[in-house]
Amino acid sequence: MDFRTLVLTASSAALLVGCASSTDPIMQTLQVVLQRDAGVDGAKLNPNFRYLRVTIAGRAALLVLGYEENDPRGPVEVWYSAEREVLKLQQGRVIGAFGTTTEWRNVRLPELPAWSVLARESAPRRLVRTRDVMPGYRYGLRDALLLGPAPVPEKSALRDLDARSLAWFEERLESPTQGETSLPPARYAVRIQGGKETVVYGEQCLAPELCFTWQRWPAG
Repeated sequence: MDFRTLVLTASSAALLVGCASSTDPIMQTLQVVLQRDAGVDGAKLNPNFRYLRVTIAGRAALLVLGYEENDPRGPVEVWYSAEREVLKLQQGRVIGAFGTTTEWRNVRLPELPAWSVLARESAPRRLVRTRDVMPGYRYGLRDALLLGPAPVPEKSALRDLDARSLAWFEERLESPTQGETSLPPARYAVRIQGGKETVVYGEQCLAPELCFTWQRWPAG
């Protein structure tokens, strides 16, 4: 499987996901309700749930929030597709992807300051990310990264929001693990307002040939 299997055709959308325990990352319940004549962007969604709009190769899908895991560095959001792919986000950054052609497991990131602090820094911050990658049993890959403010992009998959109202950041690979292929930069768009910070949009590549975007998507 890969994120292409996440695509909900122009006649379907994920409307309901059940709860799962934080120790068992498998949904207990997932219903996919077909909506004839309704595309992903026009689907009638259950307002009791939270959604991500994911795009890959120009096609859109919806993921549903299953649950949140508690973590000292902030909650870990666990999102599910209709095909049971799992995407884990923490403060907008990918810390797990399962059921895809390339999987990221055991992603470990250093503790970072608030996005508002990063936005004021004049130089990118250096950090190291470690991760396990499947297939191939590649364990403990160390990515030397540079994360810092970025200009508002001229082009993105952001929908229904003014890109200029958001703070943008780029995270690029300074040096990959020896023998590993370099990945394209990741990008984050953050709403900083009223003392709250929310990453509302992101772009990420799990492998050079597996890139996607995600955006927090209202139910209506």
